[in-house]
Amino acid sequence: MELHQLRYFIAVARLRNFSRAADRCHVSQPSLSQQIMKLEDELGERLFERTKRKVELTPAGELFLEHAVHVTDEIELARDAVRDVRTLVRGRVILGALPTIAPYYLPARLRTFAERFPGIEVVVNEDTTAKLAQAVLDKEIDLALVSLPVNGRGLLVEKLFDEELLVVMPARHRLASKARLSLRDVKDERFILMHESHCLSGQALHFCHAQGMAPNINFRSAQIETILAFVGSGHGVSIVPAMSRRESLFPGIRYKSVSGRGPRRDIGILCRLDRPLSRAAHALVNFLKAEPRP
Repeated sequence: MELHQLRYFIAVARLRNFSRAADRCHVSQPSLSQQIMKLEDELGERLFERTKRKVELTPAGELFLEHAVHVTDEIELARDAVRDVRTLVRGRVILGALPTIAPYYLPARLRTFAERFPGIEVVVNEDTTAKLAQAVLDKEIDLALVSLPVNGRGLLVEKLFDEELLVVMPARHRLASKARLSLRDVKDERFILMHESHCLSGQALHFCHAQGMAPNINFRSAQIETILAFVGSGHGVSIVPAMSRRESLFPGIRYKSVSGRGPRRDIGILCRLDRPLSRAAHALVNFLKAEPRP
């Protein structure tokens, strides 16, 4: 029984698809299928029920999955422990982050972190909060920077900071000279928001609805830079995080605070509750907690 066979088996069990599991494991589908069959031959039991439409675990597969995950977890912990006996902290940390956080919050911080910990490699993966939380649970990434709250059993969540959400509008807008706005000032405007899968969109809509306002959504994008470009071209207004403020890149727009209890979002870091972090991951968490604010 080989370690790579266990990893292939776990991938198929989680994805319920041989093709996607092969992509995840960076092998060809025939190679992955062959290794699964070898594993089944060694165990003397079928682990999967295969049909044209779906792949399901057999009762033997359900039982074996628990043990396979335990074995691979123990090997990962042993590898981290061996690495950590060195005086200099070394290792690799896979950090997930929202696309509304990563390009604004991480570049300068990770540059400083690399200077302090040259032996640690940080790989950043961008995705939505729901997918990042699941990736942490599936041990595909070590940590994730997300917008709170996050619902997920088995996750350890810690708030890092909160930040203001700003209304952004064209520089030639009739309200551009006002220091602060009420949302009712822009209730008749066309809104440009993130896609529905991004929590920033839900946060913006929740705040609007709480103010008794139903925004007229004219356009959606998965990238804040695209939203800012459309705002600058006069297509509408938007609500964006304060950390994305870029007057130098988009001189044709203006950022405005909302009067009263304006919209805000909480940013936190999450990891698995039952999986000890490596020294490298601990170093990154402590670094981000030391100076959390953007």
